[in-house]
Amino acid sequence: IMATDVVDDREMREAQRDYLDFLDDDQDQGIYQSKVRDMISENKSRLIVNINDLRRRNEARAAKLMNNAFEELLAFQRALKDLVASVDGTYAKQHEEFFVGLEGSFGSKHVSPRTLTSRLLGSMVCVEGIVTKCQSRRCPQRKRWRGMPFTPLRYATDEENNPLETEFGLSIYKDHQTITVQEMPEKAPAGQLPRSVDIILDNDLVDLVKPGDRVQVVGTYRCLPGKKGGFTSGTFRTIMIASHVKQMSKEVSPVFSADDVAKIRNFCQSRSINVFNQLSRSLAPSIHGHDYIKKAILCMLLGGVEKVLENGTRLRGDINILLIGDPSVAKSQLLRYVLHTAPRAIPTTGRGSSGVGLTAAVTTDQETGERRLEAGAMVLADRGVVCIDEFDKMSDMDRTAIHEVMEQGRVTIAKAGIHARLNARCSVLAAANPVYGRYNQYKTPMENIGLQDSLLSRFDLLFIMLDQMDPEQDREISDHVLRMHRYRDPREQEGAAMALGGTVDVLATDDPDMLGEEHEELQIYEKHNNLLHGSKKKKDKIVSKEFMRKYIHIAKAITPVLTEEAANHIAEEYSRLRSQEQLGADLARTSPVTARTLETLIRLSTAHAKARMSKAVELEDTEVAVELVQFAYFKKVLEKEKKRSRQDRDSGSEEDSDNDEAPPRQASQRARKR
Repeated sequence: IMATDVVDDREMREAQRDYLDFLDDDQDQGIYQSKVRDMISENKSRLIVNINDLRRRNEARAAKLMNNAFEELLAFQRALKDLVASVDGTYAKQHEEFFVGLEGSFGSKHVSPRTLTSRLLGSMVCVEGIVTKCQSRRCPQRKRWRGMPFTPLRYATDEENNPLETEFGLSIYKDHQTITVQEMPEKAPAGQLPRSVDIILDNDLVDLVKPGDRVQVVGTYRCLPGKKGGFTSGTFRTIMIASHVKQMSKEVSPVFSADDVAKIRNFCQSRSINVFNQLSRSLAPSIHGHDYIKKAILCMLLGGVEKVLENGTRLRGDINILLIGDPSVAKSQLLRYVLHTAPRAIPTTGRGSSGVGLTAAVTTDQETGERRLEAGAMVLADRGVVCIDEFDKMSDMDRTAIHEVMEQGRVTIAKAGIHARLNARCSVLAAANPVYGRYNQYKTPMENIGLQDSLLSRFDLLFIMLDQMDPEQDREISDHVLRMHRYRDPREQEGAAMALGGTVDVLATDDPDMLGEEHEELQIYEKHNNLLHGSKKKKDKIVSKEFMRKYIHIAKAITPVLTEEAANHIAEEYSRLRSQEQLGADLARTSPVTARTLETLIRLSTAHAKARMSKAVELEDTEVAVELVQFAYFKKVLEKEKKRSRQDRDSGSEEDSDNDEAPPRQASQRARKR
């Protein structure tokens, strides 16, 4: 045993020497020396090393690190501490330990939770998946001797027969958290449930991720003895001890270059285009028509300005939209586009969601047995968007649970001895079908919608989308859809199927040093394609999705101020809307006109000012807001839009409201004539 210990110690020192030579090497222009200095200046204790660099310098040592990860990583961390001590001795004394995280190409060890097998035990692996569960932060005692659990001391007393006791108050502790990473649903085999793996995060890795994040975790795959009924069994549970965690989700803030900022500034200051209309036309270009709805969704993505008054009153800036209409009018497609465009968006469905699933639930921790809160979809989407499809399929009790979230932007929980208040400042984009499955022209909008006024008033805008029979519009839609289906990826051959390996994932982590070099030039407009964008004489320019995402990211940060002229115009239009509601009763009204409608006008005006990147809400912003509210509430379109639609058509037909749908009253009259 003594000889084995000496051999192990000698191998550890040799490995430590190799890693120190790798880090402190001038042949690579001192890359990792500068990284260590950056780590010290940023007051961090974890160094990210690319495994490809180690392979290039010492292939044998890199192979040992991949196959015997626990021992080798310990030697690597000791070498890092020696290097830090030589650079800054004071900083090395302030931190007990330094840590090494790996990135780069992992080859066959780049796996998913399903392909983690016993042959990988003890190896360094890279796992991709979705975080489904995060335990709260804990502080267990740090065990400073490897492989030596806490046991009774050999000598229970000292020379004077005083009992020897462990003083836990003077022990060293570390942050500790366990997360569960599940296989991505799109990568799970057909007909099988996604599998998951438990991952342990320590020290600075704690609280880096939250449920719903798509992550890439590099760490050591190990097994722990399982206990059943207080006894150790022959079945072992497997875990992964993380050394590096990287988020893969699109919530990460986009990287801006000086050229990107200049292009965004020139775009918003251009006098030849209407910025708001140009951006709204570029939303979901694969969907024909629905111009007003696209404008409303753009306002929702930009949002208003949230304000907290001195007395604690919160004025929400989030815009909520409800889409109600016949089947096959692209409601779900609009929701899907928002999911891919918004910086943070969480999808859910009415039948698959409960009230606590949307807000927060009280669960029991399996390890400690304690009661704890688990965040729902709306809490996870804080400062983002929640997309709820099949909203009409939810029960009334579950719909009541989101009332507080939609107006106050928070969730209050008082159950199981837990009283908490969670932030849920998110916009809600919901899609639903009418009560009768299809919209009944002979009934009022309120009878077709079938939702309570208390819930409808919390939606800023409610749009009714009809599948009306119009030969000209049907021809335009069919032409648009057929062009979408005729489009083929340029990489595909004419009429040939793509190779099976055409969409293989790259089995490597991204190197942060290469991101700046591979930064592609930001394209403002998509390249015109006759199948995607139509072969009109006047080509409609479509803003690229990447430019749209960056533009919205900057515009959201602007806080326009409401001018006196705009405030007076909003007050006049609000009083006019109230009088319209009294005159029209329930014949054409889709939503109740309440004091919340006044706040809706303010939020929409602010969002339009953000689209122009203006610091003040002016009269033109309020006019667009009134136009959207008139269309959403009463299906009315301003005269200038009607004149424009007449000019576009060869024959003067009946006045249409928009590409979206005709007014319910006109449609019902046509139905009676038939």
